[in-house]
Amino acid sequence: MIKRLIIMLVLVAVVLGGVFGFGAFKGIMIGKFLATLANPPQTVATITAAETAWQPSMNAIGSVVAINGANVSAEIAGIVDSVNFKSGDNVPKGALLVTLRPNNDNAVLAQLQATAKLDGINYQRDLKQFQADAVSQAQVDTDRATFEAAQAQVAAQQALIEEKQIRAPFAGTLGIRQVDVGQYLTAGTQIVTLQQLNPLYVDFYVPQQALAQISVGQPVTATVDAFPGVTFTGTIESINAAVDTTTRTIQVRATISNDGLKLRPGMFASVDIGVGQPQNFITLPQTAITYNPYGDTVYVVVSGKDANGKDTLTAKQQFVEVGATRGDQIAITKGLNVGDVVVTAGQLKLHQGAVVVINNSIQMSDDPHPNPPNE
Repeated sequence: MIKRLIIMLVLVAVVLGGVFGFGAFKGIMIGKFLATLANPPQTVATITAAETAWQPSMNAIGSVVAINGANVSAEIAGIVDSVNFKSGDNVPKGALLVTLRPNNDNAVLAQLQATAKLDGINYQRDLKQFQADAVSQAQVDTDRATFEAAQAQVAAQQALIEEKQIRAPFAGTLGIRQVDVGQYLTAGTQIVTLQQLNPLYVDFYVPQQALAQISVGQPVTATVDAFPGVTFTGTIESINAAVDTTTRTIQVRATISNDGLKLRPGMFASVDIGVGQPQNFITLPQTAITYNPYGDTVYVVVSGKDANGKDTLTAKQQFVEVGATRGDQIAITKGLNVGDVVVTAGQLKLHQGAVVVINNSIQMSDDPHPNPPNE
């Protein structure tokens, strides 16, 4: 289509030149105009190559787990007499959460205590009489056994009363209340969830061949979708003693800080484990790379002069060697120098020596930890 347009313009120029007698100068100007149409400038976006710190890392996915987490429930059946907490409360260890209706438990306890007291008096009296040879050793032994059995019955009744007072087994944050006053609970009925939120565990899996690269105490960072751009730091706490024979992966547990209490057990987490020593690499957005069977290339913008001596920018295709990727970034191990201006968008329209115009109003993503929105 362009060739046809050029031919038509040439014919028009010839006709006009014959009719109106255009001079040689005007013919040259038309030639320059036609040359511009044949090779118009292409608009591209660019980035200046620079070195950035690059920590070799291993990526994994896992779940946030509470160091202490439990669904608090009733040990025995009963009717809820009082609820002593609000949903979301922070409670210390041993805090009274729920009491069940005591019924006649206290009366039974008083009766057993009275019996045990009498048995104790009888035992002490028999001991004194035994020293005076008034009773036999068998009688003393029987009274002692009776007294100890009565004490055991008192302890059992006290334990029953304690079981009707449901307390926090450890300090933590309560979830949403699941019971109400007057409700009948069977043994094992969930009352509320209790979670220790700081610090937390992150459990994740790595391939068995990665065992040589990880160790207890190694630093890790974790991110979650709920808080884009927020990084949670921690260290590897433990490594499982066995490899899963189905997946050939091994479970790793890291402890992470949750000072702002943003994380919750059960969250999905992306984990980065730093391996090796940090290095400096030239990094580019991955969109800058053109992948080919014969080698990976980029377009570098260079300054020059056109045929008329005017300053111009042209694209130069250049082979590069690429390394690891990190989010939207890719490391360049060979083929670029710091300060090179590299095309990041619009390179599909380019060829070697193409004239370009730079427009960086819209930049391609170069985020090492991107977090695209869920749509």
